Order: sequence, then C-alpha cells, then structure tokens
Amino acid sequence: MAFVPKETRKKIKAGYKTLYIADDLAEKVNGLAKKFDTSFNNIVISILEDFFKNNEE
Repeated sequence: MAFVPKETRKKIKAGYKTLYIADDLAEKVNGLAKKFDTSFNNIVISILEDFFKNNEE
C-alpha cells in the first residue's frame, strides 16, 4: 500500500517535542514533504500514526 500523509487541515491539540534525526533520514523526509506538498512535521506524524495503526499489540 502506498504511503499517503494525513491532511494538514485536521489539526488536533498537540504538544511540542524535539527530535534529533540523522541528516540522511531528514533528507528523505524532506523529499517526501516536497513530493506531497506538505510539511516535514506532517510527514513524520503520518509515518508514526501509520506505524502504530498497523502494529497495535
């Protein structure tokens, strides 16, 4: 199944966190953000939500 980031207009109450991420991984995330015309943050959150949705135990 192809990756599709969540819509950015559906904002929810959220907290602020800082991530230290390897440069090569950040470049890949930036590439996805550019491809889908969205933010770096939205890509990261979409990936995390997709992971937990598909790996709940």
